[in-house]
Amino acid sequence: MRRDHFTVAAESLDPAEADSPTLDIEYDGPEETLTAQLTDDSDQIPASDIDAAFRFQDDHESADAKGVCSLTHRVTGEYLLEFNADSADILDLVAAAREETDEGNYQIRINRRDGEPIVYELDALLVYDNNGNLLRQHSLIPSGVEL
Repeated sequence: MRRDHFTVAAESLDPAEADSPTLDIEYDGPEETLTAQLTDDSDQIPASDIDAAFRFQDDHESADAKGVCSLTHRVTGEYLLEFNADSADILDLVAAAREETDEGNYQIRINRRDGEPIVYELDALLVYDNNGNLLRQHSLIPSGVEL
């Protein structure tokens, strides 16, 4: 699945717009590819089996830094999808999740041309610098989780 099939469209960071902060993603690639990546035995992979991460491609101190956001299968480690994103979008999502909910919950909503959006409600988002080092201060790490 190609990164250019995904576009970070908007963030619903206002609680009036969504139950929790939401990263909206537009998907314009082949429907069967997305379905194959996000299903297991013809059922959508549950959010409890999904890990989300963001890795800076540039210096994380840069105001216009870009990076790659990915969803992986927690059990198999398989990449499910990845897409390019501006760091400001991801860091704003993290800040809103911390402010709006006690648990740091947020949603990733994948809007497709055909069919209902795919929505994952998540509580963790690990953010890494361009060298692969975890940036705890920029990450959403649920309480009780040790890394």
